[in-house]
Amino acid sequence: MNPIYEKLLSCVDSVRKVTDFEPDVAIVLGSGLGDYANDIKVECEIDYKEIKGFPVSTVPGHAGKFIFGYVGDVKVVCMKGRVHYYEGYPISDVVLPTRLMRMLGAKILFLTNASGGINPSFTAGDFMMLTDHVSIWAPNPLIGPNIDELGTRFPDMTHVYDTGLRKIIEETAAKEGIGLKQGIYAQLTGPSFESPAEIKLLHKLGVDAVGMSTVVEAIAANHMGMKICGISCVCNLAAGMTDNPLTHEEVQAAANEAAPKFKKLLTESVKRFGEVL
Repeated sequence: MNPIYEKLLSCVDSVRKVTDFEPDVAIVLGSGLGDYANDIKVECEIDYKEIKGFPVSTVPGHAGKFIFGYVGDVKVVCMKGRVHYYEGYPISDVVLPTRLMRMLGAKILFLTNASGGINPSFTAGDFMMLTDHVSIWAPNPLIGPNIDELGTRFPDMTHVYDTGLRKIIEETAAKEGIGLKQGIYAQLTGPSFESPAEIKLLHKLGVDAVGMSTVVEAIAANHMGMKICGISCVCNLAAGMTDNPLTHEEVQAAANEAAPKFKKLLTESVKRFGEVL
């Protein structure tokens, strides 16, 4: 058996020893959204450390546990804290949580993150719905022998971010009076922020926002046939666009400030996801 798949099955077994809850929607909480789980009607919580072989986040602001419960009438599993490639984990471990949530039952993946804005029309605190991504700098999580139990060897990437889910998010933002940009997101490896020259390159490639997560998770989820959507909170303007140096504290502070609107948009959108399940 493929060792990556074997490890995944072991994680599924660990979770099933604690709960038989089967979510329909998986939510990955980025920086500043850690306390979103407080708004969920909780059925069960599992610390990542309780799952044998599960990668544990080392980033400040990422708590590290699964929350199972309800957003409205929709059954969800929520990742309170994600792991990043820059923490030193192999890419298969970075996407293990995504694969695990799919195997627990989730059909939809809602990705969130904090990002640096490249589009000159963006300002700190803006929300950007992902319409596409660029992944050429982050290692593809499907490299290596294909795990046939998960998906096809060469998955199509034409419509990664589901148009039906995007329509729901767009309509929800309009109804709630929340400004929503749309654009292309790029994942770089981190942990260093991008250089001004790299930002100029990304801008020429048509990228609107950049970060250190999300794309590899979307690739893994797409491989497994999940419907995917994503919202990025633009927490700062990228390197070279202002004279100010970039810091993680700045990103965290901006994400915290935007959190109430982010939570509202997330909650009201997920409540409607039942329409496309």
